[in-house]
Amino acid sequence: MKSIIIIGSGPGGYKAAAHAARHGATVTIFEADKAGGTCLNCGCIPTKALCHDAGLARAGLHVDFDAACQRKNAIVEQLRQGVEQLLAQPGITLVHARAYIKDEHTVVADGREYTADAIIIATGSRAKMPPIDGMDLPGVVTSTGLLALDSVPRRLAIIGAGVIGMEFASVFAALGARVTVLEYMRECLPTLDGDVAKRLRKQLEHEGIDFQLQAAVKAIGRSGDTLSVAYERKGRPVTVEADVVLVATGRAANVEGLGLENVGITADSRGIAVDGATMRVAGHDIWAIGDVNGRQMLAHAATFQGYRAVNDILGLTDGIRLDVMPAAVFTLPEAAGVGPTEEQLKTAATDYVCHKAFFRANGKALTMGQTEGIVKLITTPDDRLLACHVLGPHAADIVQEVAALICRDTTLAQLRDMVHIHPTLAEVLVEG
Repeated sequence: MKSIIIIGSGPGGYKAAAHAARHGATVTIFEADKAGGTCLNCGCIPTKALCHDAGLARAGLHVDFDAACQRKNAIVEQLRQGVEQLLAQPGITLVHARAYIKDEHTVVADGREYTADAIIIATGSRAKMPPIDGMDLPGVVTSTGLLALDSVPRRLAIIGAGVIGMEFASVFAALGARVTVLEYMRECLPTLDGDVAKRLRKQLEHEGIDFQLQAAVKAIGRSGDTLSVAYERKGRPVTVEADVVLVATGRAANVEGLGLENVGITADSRGIAVDGATMRVAGHDIWAIGDVNGRQMLAHAATFQGYRAVNDILGLTDGIRLDVMPAAVFTLPEAAGVGPTEEQLKTAATDYVCHKAFFRANGKALTMGQTEGIVKLITTPDDRLLACHVLGPHAADIVQEVAALICRDTTLAQLRDMVHIHPTLAEVLVEG
């Protein structure tokens, strides 16, 4: 019987523990904070709870922010209890303590040593703070701090137009804040399909969000209750005032204090280098999954990397396609994608065919009053599905269907032969 130590109980760690226990391994999992990790406690789940309430507000319904926060916290607590129950099953021991690696098969926590055949590091990431004066001022917060607010700020400035910045911009604008987004790049969401990203920004601008692109933030100051963000745009100095400033400039891997130096592993804020097929650190009986390896900073990526790591340890085979990784941005409207973007394919000089369809012609979208949006299906020249990029209602669900089909090497012709319920949003995939 194999024994496994897991450091960190986020979606990578706790699901890897359950998977290993189901296959007969004994697991000891360490958590220095709350079970469930960043995603559950101060990331995806509480954010999506607020996204739901923001959608109600956007539809014209009154949303009490205090009640919304209580609902958010109750959801988090319920799910956290579920994770702790999962980690209480036979074969798993949850230790609420910070652990560090002593040697290849030993970790230390609270002065006690624990040994196992293999170690999986699943310590996640934290908000990355840029070297800008004023980052430590009151009212300058990360996503964790913004989720802890007890009222909607009148003016919210967001530094960074990645997934975190865009979701919070959409949520707080719907809840009544005046939102300004400052982004250094030429467009928001640079990893998203360019057409989708531009259309999303235009839609959010229509909803009242002010985007300042190619804006280089220089400093943050404070006078009384007002924060001022100084930035430079097209060579011109500009200042925007806010009551709260959200810093959403990316994530840094949690590698400090792990004792990596004790086993000769080097790492930096970008993460621990691993073999992309197994998640194993070369030359060690140590695996690293999720944000801490910096490969794909997504909760579901951490989960399936965890399954792969456990399977590698236990000698199990699987059909997981880590190269097919769907992702979504839960703005209003949603954006999602799987597979390479047109920009990436052009850069790589890869031949492809792009097929477009629009929600304005979809019956279900019309009944919902959500007709703004586009679907881009990208195929190889021989018609095999290669990618899908969507802006519109339930974009994540639509992309998920295509992701499953890509995993099975489906062609566009085969997709169009598959019966879809009418009326549904997913019909947009076969109507183009």
